[in-house]
Amino acid sequence: MALFKLADFNPNYREEAFDGEEIKGLDVYAGKTDEKIGNIHDVLVDESGCFRYLVIDTGFWIFGKKILLPVGRCHVDTKAQRICAIGLSNKHQAENLPEYDDSMTVDYDYEERVRNVYRVPSVEASAQVEASGVEAVPTRAAISRPVSSQPTTAAYNRNTYTYEQEPVMYQMNEQEHQQLRLYEERLVASKRRQQTGEIAVGKRVETQTAQVSVPVEKERIIIQRKTPENTGIYVAPGEVDFHKTEVARMDVYEETANINKQPFVREEVDIKKEVERDTVDSTETIRREELEVDIKGNPAVNRSRKRPNKKR
Repeated sequence: MALFKLADFNPNYREEAFDGEEIKGLDVYAGKTDEKIGNIHDVLVDESGCFRYLVIDTGFWIFGKKILLPVGRCHVDTKAQRICAIGLSNKHQAENLPEYDDSMTVDYDYEERVRNVYRVPSVEASAQVEASGVEAVPTRAAISRPVSSQPTTAAYNRNTYTYEQEPVMYQMNEQEHQQLRLYEERLVASKRRQQTGEIAVGKRVETQTAQVSVPVEKERIIIQRKTPENTGIYVAPGEVDFHKTEVARMDVYEETANINKQPFVREEVDIKKEVERDTVDSTETIRREELEVDIKGNPAVNRSRKRPNKKR
């Protein structure tokens, strides 16, 4: 059962649990007397936020020693703004308690040392007497008789012990703890955005061999020699003029293939994201504190629920 300092468990404890007021620093008195034994140095809560111990700085009462007081062993006097340590009425009892240090880890063995001091029958008897305002005088029967509300050592161990087994130490009620709050667990859902991957879209150049056919034309000269039909016919002198330099000319052309490369748009790619929505269901077991009021006789009890006034 892990324990946490109040501010570490809930930094907003002043607004949420005490209507903006501070519980730390309140004076602590021995029983319902006017003997001051110190002040509240801190509060220890369990994993569900339930108050389990008040850390009391005793100052010079027992040389500045810090001790733990189970919440069931205190009475909150809201009018006088003080805490009454029920069952811790003298320095001898405080000296028997193990010293608490802010840097230490409160484990089961340490808690057992604390509980064993408060389990002494005389302490239980003195707590009952203090409630009536009469000075505690433990009798031989009270010292020898075990407290019925305390579990025996064989009834539990470090693996089975729960705070509910000792309500006289840890139970909180409206009569004794007007300013202490009851807690309940609730499921609080939140979302955390995290990266699950990355997509990179780029281009690469691939090469291939392409073939194209281009029809071309080429001119050529054909020279044909033939015998004219009037071969052997006499030609009169002067009708024919022989010229040595007479030449017939004709231009010859041919086509050649001119092939080059030009870029063209082949396709376009659009890149976008779509959000898919889903619902995640979770089932957990939560705890809730309820008040237990032990009524004896026929007292008039008003069970109405009153909402606290928020201070602005």
